[in-house]
Amino acid sequence: MKSRNLLPTVAVVLATSFTVLADWPQYHGPNYDNTASEELATRTFSAGGPKVLWRKPMPDGFSSFAVADGRAFTQIVRNVDGLDQEVVVAVDADTGNELWAEAVGIKNYGHDGGNSGAKGNTGGDGPRSTPSIDGKRVYVLSADVVLTCFNAADGKEIWKKNILKDFDGKNITWKNAASPVVYGKHIFVAGGGKNQALIAFNKNDGSVAWKSENDAMTHATPVVAEILGQPQVIFFTQEGLASVEPETGKLLWRQSFPFKVSTAASPVVSGNMVYCSAGYGVGAATYQISKTGDKWASKELWFSRGDKPIANHWSTPVQRNGFLYGMFSFKEYSDGPVKCVDMATGKILWEKEGFGAGNMILSGDTLIALGDAGQLVLIDTNVREYTELARANMIDGKCWSTPVLSDGRIYLRSTKEGVCIDVSGK
Repeated sequence: MKSRNLLPTVAVVLATSFTVLADWPQYHGPNYDNTASEELATRTFSAGGPKVLWRKPMPDGFSSFAVADGRAFTQIVRNVDGLDQEVVVAVDADTGNELWAEAVGIKNYGHDGGNSGAKGNTGGDGPRSTPSIDGKRVYVLSADVVLTCFNAADGKEIWKKNILKDFDGKNITWKNAASPVVYGKHIFVAGGGKNQALIAFNKNDGSVAWKSENDAMTHATPVVAEILGQPQVIFFTQEGLASVEPETGKLLWRQSFPFKVSTAASPVVSGNMVYCSAGYGVGAATYQISKTGDKWASKELWFSRGDKPIANHWSTPVQRNGFLYGMFSFKEYSDGPVKCVDMATGKILWEKEGFGAGNMILSGDTLIALGDAGQLVLIDTNVREYTELARANMIDGKCWSTPVLSDGRIYLRSTKEGVCIDVSGK
């Protein structure tokens, strides 16, 4: 535990706090909901922007970072043995120096970034899944839905599962973008066939813990949450929301939801409410989950149909006290807005344009937003009005990835590079 002293200067104001520094071990963070387990020590930047600890070339794709035990992991494209391949890379979290790299599949996403006529879209073809770290192991899910467990220290393969081949699965347009989710003894993925669409593996040896349901996969990463005292894994499939017991795979409840072309944003849980959204004319909704005896039920609270005013393409919002904060837009590259939305009613409380299809996370009462043009913005969780605290252009390339906060540092990825920024207040 590290003490932060109040040291006001002309350039930087540091908040007085006691901050427990923490890892960010998988895509949606340590709490499965894009919230950090540590608070920012500073909510403003110096005139020249925050200090960059390292900047390294990391070409192609929209994979984010996972950070734990002094290592940061992401997925890039690299030429290996004469072929462009999807590669998991481990770097030293302090320096960005590469520790090891292993290919996990040929670069072939069936897409070159697409939507070429859409304003501001200069994205490219590359991995979109993010590795997950658990202890001495790192788990990687490739675009071809191959799940591989590596030794985190040296990259040695421990076990591998081909979901499409071994579980009669079928890939989707633009191929897999979901990340593997580690919880307890298991690691969860979707993508299998009949009666094995949702799968839990033993994280140690790769044996099947359970497999169930018939849902077709999407690009959305499942989330773990506790609702009404029951831990559950919520998959967002082409059929809608499917919630299962983590230990057994037993279905708890279902909620149908339309599917068109691609579903990519993950569900968001607040108390017994679950929010979900998709682009391509679908929209967004919040459902209230209830339980009577052993019977679970889902009730629609509201549904905003279409791409406006409330829809998430692939940017998963974050919630605080029942309010959603996120980049609500569809194909509004470079100028899409950040919005604050009442999760229970769908009422938009405020919005601010100029972010595009980026992503954000939450640290205490501070939103850490990464716009798709590389702008890093700190925003207060004020529900009355948009309150910007700090802004700096930090990274070159298209940023459709999610920022990460770990150990007093913010990690950013783009289609060109990876950047580590010091926000420790030291």
